[in-house]
Amino acid sequence: MVLLVVDAQRLITTPDLYNFNAFENAVKSLIAAAREHDVEVIYVRHDDGAGTELTKGTPGFEIYEGFSPQPGEKIFDKTVNSSFKGTGLLEYLVEKNVHTVAVVGLQTDYCIDATIKCGFEHGFKMIVPENANSTFDNAFMTGEQSYKYYNEFMWKGRYAERISVEEMIKKMKKCNLYHMKLCYKLYFDYIIKLIGENYENIFY
Repeated sequence: MVLLVVDAQRLITTPDLYNFNAFENAVKSLIAAAREHDVEVIYVRHDDGAGTELTKGTPGFEIYEGFSPQPGEKIFDKTVNSSFKGTGLLEYLVEKNVHTVAVVGLQTDYCIDATIKCGFEHGFKMIVPENANSTFDNAFMTGEQSYKYYNEFMWKGRYAERISVEEMIKKMKKCNLYHMKLCYKLYFDYIIKLIGENYENIFY
């Protein structure tokens, strides 16, 4: 399992987002819980290209201060809505044998939607924690309408599992316990094998 933080960049992570306070609190809680339970946090940034406000070298391109990456945490940059296309993220997750991706960030109706659907098509189990994505009003729907349309109708039961932040944190704890048990098993299997290979040297 990984926690994927998509496009939570300074330029667009603002109080103008739908339900901003709940969004900010949810993402902060999930990042903190992931780190506590050894679930990898991965960041994705969107680059609109030279001459725009959302491109490398501009203040708005960097990750929002409230969600800042820690040293060593992976950051992938993209130029299209999907976090998987041409970024190296897909290859990285496959190499790490990741099966489950929890997605948080921005924007619900753009890059979160594309990332969830593409992740689903690549065979990942996609999870969408409640209140952990958001967007702005557009010409057709308010931010609230967009959020509810995608979270409560489009993704749920089709492309992703939608759960509360509390349930997501429980999954993180369970995932950590599973990996700990697996590590202990591998360690003891190795010790038993080592003893078996050196049995005569130890006892004779």
